[in-house]
Amino acid sequence: MKILLLGEYSNVHNTLGEGLRALGHQVTTVSDGDHWKDYPRDIDLRRRSLGRWHTMRYLWDIHYLWPRLAGYDVVQLINPVFLDLRAERILPYYQRLRQQNGKVFLGAFGIDKPWVQEGMKAETFRYSDFYLHGQLRDYPESKLMQRDWLYGPKGELNEYIARDCDGIIAGLYEYYVCHQARFAHKTTFIPFPINHDRITPIRPHPETQAIRFFIGIQKERSRYKGTDLMLKALENLKQRFPKGMEIVQAENIPFARYQDLMNHSDVLLDQLYSYTPAMNALLGMAKGMAVVSGGEEEQYELLGEHELRPILNTQPTQESVEEVLAERLLKHPENLRQLQHDSALYTRRHHDHIRVAAKYVDYWCR
Repeated sequence: MKILLLGEYSNVHNTLGEGLRALGHQVTTVSDGDHWKDYPRDIDLRRRSLGRWHTMRYLWDIHYLWPRLAGYDVVQLINPVFLDLRAERILPYYQRLRQQNGKVFLGAFGIDKPWVQEGMKAETFRYSDFYLHGQLRDYPESKLMQRDWLYGPKGELNEYIARDCDGIIAGLYEYYVCHQARFAHKTTFIPFPINHDRITPIRPHPETQAIRFFIGIQKERSRYKGTDLMLKALENLKQRFPKGMEIVQAENIPFARYQDLMNHSDVLLDQLYSYTPAMNALLGMAKGMAVVSGGEEEQYELLGEHELRPILNTQPTQESVEEVLAERLLKHPENLRQLQHDSALYTRRHHDHIRVAAKYVDYWCR
């Protein structure tokens, strides 16, 4: 098949494309590389800034590119907002893609209307990026997302594409639950892909015997993702176990440099309010890192995993992170190697990029 993967989040489409090519399909990836992360893509579609000149150049790039995005058997969008434009300007580009290609599918891989809508409901999740400790979380990013996705043009665009497209693929348990609530007849779950052939396993740092804890910080999303509390937990633990641990912190750096820092670390902390490990945590697990992230039983059940429990699951509080890390690792460092072994086995079992790509092909061709 001839396949177009449009947009990028956390290397999902690039890795999926590698799996599809291994199966013999012709794949084109088009994206901005997920901004500063700069993931690989076949066609670079990047808006350099919001300034007038760069905006005009970006519009010209789209105008020149769009007639060439024709004749594909399958088009998959990373998100309803798959271009770096206001939502109200994206619909005509979607409609043209629909007209000049075969099937069009929508990815449920990140922030969208169903995720915001269901994340605010106590009956959907015990906790989420929007709901915590029996009440809605009150912080600027949450209010902005509610305004944009529930009451603004992003939500309207989302509704149109979700109703019109040929199917919706959710990459995490949370996204699957949210889209099942609204679009059960056209939503499926397929795990995120990991290309283990491109994975560099972690290596012990030559200058220390301490456990190295790695945390990536996106400044503008730190409170939303809970990495602010995770970092505070690490700093408190460092005072209690000064010789037993080190903290490696990465903030808004390109993907290649980010991986270099991971490769000499032992434990990754990622996303306090999730039920499921997302791409960043899965990358760490594939490298052989122990991971503190979403590891609720619901996500293991969806995967059909009844044996492995490699993820250090915490409750969404700073105190829980401190307790789990102290009791499971810092007081018992002998547990580390088994957790690391099980992490790598888990990603090979459920996230192998070729097997994941085959699941996409089966769904697209159903």
